[in-house]
Amino acid sequence: MAAVSSSDSDGCGAESNETNSKWLDAHYDPMANIHTFSACLALADLHGDGEYKLVVGDLGPGGQQPRLKVLKGPLVMTESPLPALPAAAATFFMEQHEPRTPALALASGPCVYVYKNLRPYFKFSLPQLPPNPLEQDLWNQAKEMSLPSVPVFLEVSGQFDVEFRLAAACRNGNIYILRRDSKHPKYCIELSAQPVGLVRVHKILVVGSTQDSLHGFTHKGKKLWTVPMPAAILTMNLLEQHSRGLQAVMAGLANGEVRIYRDKALLNVIRTPDAVTSLCFGRYGREDNTLIMTTRGGGLIIKILKRTAVFVEGGSELGPPPAQAMKLNVPRKTRLYVDQTLREREAGTAMHRAFQTDLYLLRLRAARTYLQALESSLSPVSVTAREPLKLHAMVQGLGPTFKLTLHLQNTSTARPILGLLICFLYNEALYALPRAFFKVPLLVPGLSYPLETFVESLSNKGISDIIKVLVLREGQSAPLLSAHVNMPGSEGLVAT
Repeated sequence: MAAVSSSDSDGCGAESNETNSKWLDAHYDPMANIHTFSACLALADLHGDGEYKLVVGDLGPGGQQPRLKVLKGPLVMTESPLPALPAAAATFFMEQHEPRTPALALASGPCVYVYKNLRPYFKFSLPQLPPNPLEQDLWNQAKEMSLPSVPVFLEVSGQFDVEFRLAAACRNGNIYILRRDSKHPKYCIELSAQPVGLVRVHKILVVGSTQDSLHGFTHKGKKLWTVPMPAAILTMNLLEQHSRGLQAVMAGLANGEVRIYRDKALLNVIRTPDAVTSLCFGRYGREDNTLIMTTRGGGLIIKILKRTAVFVEGGSELGPPPAQAMKLNVPRKTRLYVDQTLREREAGTAMHRAFQTDLYLLRLRAARTYLQALESSLSPVSVTAREPLKLHAMVQGLGPTFKLTLHLQNTSTARPILGLLICFLYNEALYALPRAFFKVPLLVPGLSYPLETFVESLSNKGISDIIKVLVLREGQSAPLLSAHVNMPGSEGLVAT
């Protein structure tokens, strides 16, 4: 048989090889010719020998020739035709004496067929014969429960004789929740799209919708979370690992992925060569944790969960971080907090007006300062389109002699600039420059020209001041742009 070509990865999205994978590839047959969905798969010890078999209600290729198949390992053990398309399969115990061997119930067309030891045992058809008097009361109670629409998915929890809850996803896009003593739905969950799957994980109802997303609800209809999927959801089922007390939901997607979630946390991603249309997890053969998948093309994939595998919540899944769901330790309200709250309520209008006034004054002062900087060319970047210049200054050295480097750049795209002058304004009692005024060579567009000069500090007390650098145009007194250089203190003079 062909080796499986699927792979799995953890919640962080990095693919794993066979060594660090959580799953063992037990079997893959792309030509198994099994066409079914998750409700028609069941695992059971049909003969009481400890060897669990897989029961499949097969729709047949194109919905033709439906059959009941029982698989042992990768092989089909028995196969029998069905009169109509199967709708669901389940196993149950009919007897209390040992050895207890389960019976198989298969819904097909308008009938429910019961098999015992893989042989036809009973057939329930509609309309039925008068029920047993002992069961009449139970049927009457069930008949009194009514729904506004046709149910497509059912999920039941609890015991019938004590207390139970029934969640029904219907064709009108709503989920109705009924209890034992209620004739009508007690709660209603309105979905924004049609449901494609319904799974109960502990006390949370996980619903898959046609909007490519999973939703978590409580039994009272409160929405807990939503997780978007990268593709359409084809099938859903429950993953229950009894040895570790883990319950998670499995979702088969149209892009060939099977995603496993615990609440909204992604635990594992399994990639398959074809889209998965049915899922079943449980004991198969003598392995406790076996995942069985059938694909859209009729293939069969069997994987075994490693005994050392531990599912860890992924950290790179889209959505809010886990810390966002943590409750903050909010301190108790103090008397000061209450007094301030009352003050804000009473003087809220006046406080808002004062805030708006201060904000307008701040904006006005910022605009005036900016306008003054533009008019006096105090900015190191020119704002005129005729001389697009940019100036940057850098000081090097410890003193008393410093090296002052000016980087002047023509920021235009194609026009060179000629006829510029550099002028330095400084306190002559503190500094001396060899040239306080010189011409700038031709500036080619896009290049930064370094212009160097030396500054000598004359003060022996470590006093520093500002040197103003002005860029001028020949024949004009107003500078094009300027820069203020904060000179450092002369450490050489202080040390002497």
